[in-house]
Amino acid sequence: MNTIRQKIDLILSRTLIIIMALMVINVLWQVFTRYLTGSPSSFTDELSRYLMIWLGILGAAYVSGKNMHVAIDYLPSKLKEKPRKRLATFVHIIVLLFALFALVIGGLRLVYISFTLGQTTPALGMPLAVVYLVLPLSGLLIVYYKLADLLKK
Repeated sequence: MNTIRQKIDLILSRTLIIIMALMVINVLWQVFTRYLTGSPSSFTDELSRYLMIWLGILGAAYVSGKNMHVAIDYLPSKLKEKPRKRLATFVHIIVLLFALFALVIGGLRLVYISFTLGQTTPALGMPLAVVYLVLPLSGLLIVYYKLADLLKK
């Protein structure tokens, strides 16, 4: 199970690096076309917005898998070992349930509805379902990570 997790971490980290690089190139192109040619590119603003969404949501899944997310550790630091482990298990279960219901199930419904309605992005003209696809994808990753964390305990 550990090698699968390491492979997922590697793929996810490289994907995040690629998305960030694309975002930087995209914004540089926007600056170039706006200030040097005087005719701003029409798609760069929209593309950078969607890349930022993918970066943020996939980044949340990556951070969740590394257990590096923001946490308030006042209560766990005051507890003894056994109650602290129970609290950690409870938190993993809550995060897993949120990811399953809100991100996976809710995200799949959103993708399905936007695909069925044929919604497209204004400037790029790509299906909006592609933008929303990051929700169930990230949710599945978080569910996997939290299940792995629970099974490890």
